[in-house]
Amino acid sequence: MRVLLIGSGGREHALAWKLVQSPLLSKLYCAPGNAGISQCAEIVDLDPTNHPAIIDFCKSSQIDLVVVGPEAPLVAGLADDLDNAGIKVFGPSAAAAQLEGSKGFTKDLCAEFNIPTAAYGRFSDSASAKAYLKNCQIPIVIKADGLAAGKGVVIAETVNDAEAAIDDCFSGAFGDAGSEVVIEEFLEGEEASLFALSDGQTALLLGTAQDHKRVGDGDTGPNTGGMGAYSPAPVMTQDMIDQTMSDIIVPTLAGMHSRGMPFKGILFAGLMLTNKGPLLIEYNVRFGDPECQVLMTRLKSDLLELILASIDGSLLEVEANWSDKAALTVVLASKGYPGTYEKGAPIEGIERAEETGTTVFHAGTASNGDTLVATGGRVLNVTALGDSVSEAQQKAYAAADQIKWDNGFCRRDIGWRAVEREKQAGH
Repeated sequence: MRVLLIGSGGREHALAWKLVQSPLLSKLYCAPGNAGISQCAEIVDLDPTNHPAIIDFCKSSQIDLVVVGPEAPLVAGLADDLDNAGIKVFGPSAAAAQLEGSKGFTKDLCAEFNIPTAAYGRFSDSASAKAYLKNCQIPIVIKADGLAAGKGVVIAETVNDAEAAIDDCFSGAFGDAGSEVVIEEFLEGEEASLFALSDGQTALLLGTAQDHKRVGDGDTGPNTGGMGAYSPAPVMTQDMIDQTMSDIIVPTLAGMHSRGMPFKGILFAGLMLTNKGPLLIEYNVRFGDPECQVLMTRLKSDLLELILASIDGSLLEVEANWSDKAALTVVLASKGYPGTYEKGAPIEGIERAEETGTTVFHAGTASNGDTLVATGGRVLNVTALGDSVSEAQQKAYAAADQIKWDNGFCRRDIGWRAVEREKQAGH
């Protein structure tokens, strides 16, 4: 099969790395890609927002399947346009992608189909949002309704902070994403992620993970797109997984089906594990980044086969097999991220890092002649397998320390919750 992968981040490098292992694959293209992806796919200069150009390329290059990595093209209807052009595509329709594209849409679906989540209100103007605040307990969560690259969420510790966050949204700080605001009850607990593959009716569990959103050690500093992750999440017991599948994933798929917008693709549930059981924080309609990197490292099955089963409605006929090992990835980011940062600094030592047995997935990289340079905020994902999270953590940091990049930094405590649990259990 000839496959086109859309995207340019660490998630897409992990998908490319896994796709080329499939005996079903004859040729992999990626648009717009990065320096790491160029080692396993042919890079195509296509803009993911230019749907006609993507369709033209698919037809001229006889592409059998398009795999869409990021959320923005899905919310913008790329899957619909490809489908209408007769091109097989992995990723939900624009209607189904509202599960990520509109937090209010998802909250209303939860209310209608009794999916456990935090209490909430939806608002399209500042005055009514602030009026609702008066009856809320602090802390409170303020969310821009639309896509804000993981940055449109504020946990407000005071009423003033909450009102400032509301003003930010309505003043355009998050562009169109903030034209509507969702105010949510603050949930106490530990966060975890669960991934399922859907063909519109059936859900196939794809494992669990935990990521680290804040930029600094000890979960301090501003939120980011994710500074590291590990899988599986030890906090997600089998009972917790079963409860999430039966109370959250299955009713969501049934609700979407009944609304005439069946969900096909990756359903990524962000969960808060509370004393009342798992509650849904939000949905994403694609693999997480950096969670994808640890999932692909652990996946033993043929990813392309699973993707085709999702598209063709035959998930009941396949199964996903996983390594028993733990995978952990450490994000190397540009100094200054998630704020402003410099681009173009050279990076050396990736080969030395990979000689330790780890895999380094590229996110924001490019080749400048023979030199690898940083072009983004999150730049590399150093990913290791181990018999425990503690072992995977040691291997990942030992490999990361082989990389020479003066403008880079990483958190030094990725996996700390699982490592603490393993110590307490005497592992």
